[in-house]
Amino acid sequence: MSIYDRRDPRFRALIHPNAGLHQIGSGFEWAEGPAWFPAAQMLLFSDIPAHRMMRWTAQTGCSIFREDSGYSNGNTRDPQGRLVTCHHGLRAVTRTEHDGSLTTLAAQGQGRRLNSPNDVVVKADGSVWFTDPTYGILSDLEGYKAAPEQAGSFVWRIPPGGGAPLPVCKDFTQPNGLCFSPDESLLYIAESGSSHDPSVPPVIRVYDVAGDGLGQGRDFATVDAGLPDGIRCDAAGNLWSSAADGVHVFAPDSTLLGKILVPEVVSNLCFGGPRGNRLFITATTSLYMLAVDACAAGWPGQGAV
Repeated sequence: MSIYDRRDPRFRALIHPNAGLHQIGSGFEWAEGPAWFPAAQMLLFSDIPAHRMMRWTAQTGCSIFREDSGYSNGNTRDPQGRLVTCHHGLRAVTRTEHDGSLTTLAAQGQGRRLNSPNDVVVKADGSVWFTDPTYGILSDLEGYKAAPEQAGSFVWRIPPGGGAPLPVCKDFTQPNGLCFSPDESLLYIAESGSSHDPSVPPVIRVYDVAGDGLGQGRDFATVDAGLPDGIRCDAAGNLWSSAADGVHVFAPDSTLLGKILVPEVVSNLCFGGPRGNRLFITATTSLYMLAVDACAAGWPGQGAV
């Protein structure tokens, strides 16, 4: 049985029909937040309820990278090759320095504790953009149950060089994954509020990046199975989204090109491997890898995540 659901002829240029979907790790409680680090040829990802971060390499497979992770969720790599992480438990965004120490980039917004930072991207100028839904404070499973202090679930921006974050988008019930277009002129943001409210549409919205903020948003695409969570743009500007039945691939014009079918609900994905043409997929209890004919925006430069 094919793992591909082709919807548009353009999908053929992005996949290898004979490539297999490889399960390269299993036994996780809820795998999330994959990020590739070329210098170490290493994938890092979170196992949120297990309160740990994992690493994967082709030589050693999966191993524990960090215990007591602060209920880490989304991860990315900044232009200096450092790990930037969202933590449900810490209710903060941190950066792991090259010596292994942790720097807190944001734990409050406008004088109040953040909800539970979820996913994060770093722009080429060093600004850090992250989503802050309430998932980590809804229960004790993926963080610590608490009442939100923020007026809503926002998207925030930390200026280059650090400083207090400011909200750049308040349009979402539960903003989740986010990614820039290859030229960073657009920011895509996933709405996952249907996880708790079926009246919320499972959409991905796109915004023009206007200086330090965002312009007017518009609906880009709707996920027809489950909801969008983690998203990535490839070097050609196609958007790859997680979904209940696998990974959905949308052209820049928002056409659904096709799906990669995965036997578990997908939470997130990223490109990596020695040549950037491996798709790593975190899916509930497992980590998968698939050879594709696409790579991350910016590959092999430092913008690839």
